[in-house]
Amino acid sequence: MAIVNQFDKRSGITYVYESVSHWDKEKQQPRSKRSLIGKRDPVTGEIIPTDGRGKKRRNPEAGTTEVNPGPVPFTVADRKFYGATYLLDQIGDSLGLTEDLKACFPSLYKQIQSIAYYLILESDSPLFRFEKWSTLHRHPYGANIPSQRSSELFAGISEESKQLFFSCLAKRHQPDEYWAYDTTSVSSYSQTLRQVQYGKNKESDPLAQLNLALVFGQDSGLPFYYRKLSGNIPDVSTIKNLLADFKVLGFDKVKLVMDRGFYSEANINALLGERLKFIIAAGTHLAYIRRHIDGIYDSIRSFENLDEQYGLYSSTILTDWEFQKERPNKKDVIRQKRRVYLHAYFNIEKYADEEAHFDRRLLSMKGEILSGKRNPDHETFYTLTS
Repeated sequence: MAIVNQFDKRSGITYVYESVSHWDKEKQQPRSKRSLIGKRDPVTGEIIPTDGRGKKRRNPEAGTTEVNPGPVPFTVADRKFYGATYLLDQIGDSLGLTEDLKACFPSLYKQIQSIAYYLILESDSPLFRFEKWSTLHRHPYGANIPSQRSSELFAGISEESKQLFFSCLAKRHQPDEYWAYDTTSVSSYSQTLRQVQYGKNKESDPLAQLNLALVFGQDSGLPFYYRKLSGNIPDVSTIKNLLADFKVLGFDKVKLVMDRGFYSEANINALLGERLKFIIAAGTHLAYIRRHIDGIYDSIRSFENLDEQYGLYSSTILTDWEFQKERPNKKDVIRQKRRVYLHAYFNIEKYADEEAHFDRRLLSMKGEILSGKRNPDHETFYTLTS
């Protein structure tokens, strides 16, 4: 299905037709059937619907005169793809995105939608190619957006408008839905962007970087908050900025659940220093963790500790954390014991698989040694198991 515009040179009216292609079995060639759906408003570019015979739909309460349409000659015709953008239209309407964009950016929302459609459908193309894409696709704005204009549009979006948009999106999420938050780094050669700074590069690139933070609903999978951050800002500082923004959005009681990427002694001290409620994952290779789980290694597999829903054994340990906080003004360090809970989980099926895998490898190495066919790549393993 495509939208076809035909310009009538006599009347100066652009008529809009819906063109549907099909295969003609008799003539063995593709054919198309067109249906008149309206005319294009020369000022707004909107389609004014008709009754299918070239006339405006009449108001039954108003007096009208019949006009014989007759044939409509045309001198200009074009063809636009509509399927993908129609799908994005329906997604935006069903999720309420179009309504929120219109409320927060009343004069820009159609341009924002069109640029978003382009970036989704042509993800590998730069914005200066938007003009060509616009001539081939139907989109909300319906006209070309030059590269310079798109830059001005981005720069013209105020922080207040973005916060209002985030607030509208957040209100559409379920009240009991968990929110997932994560950051990623984008390496850059730019020497002009202020937020491109050297920091902890997650991809280990020897480049400056820009950090991106995103919050989305765990069940819906829909984002409702993002932030660009300087590459040298540590993770804990990004969390503090996130919580400050949440207070502005009306969410002040937030508990944090973080993955292993956030675990470090400095991060734990910073979170405890801010009196934040949090759960953070930690690896069993850490000395602090090993010291506590060694004490429950033999008892965790008892039937009282089995969670039937997840098939895991679990145990909770009440312990202390050696909290430290530097005070630059007073040039001293506060040292306290803070109470923390350590939750340990044991997957017996995974343990059995890994144990069997280790035993098979051990037998393989034993065979290499006894046969005299030692592998130089396995020398470290021979030494550790001898």
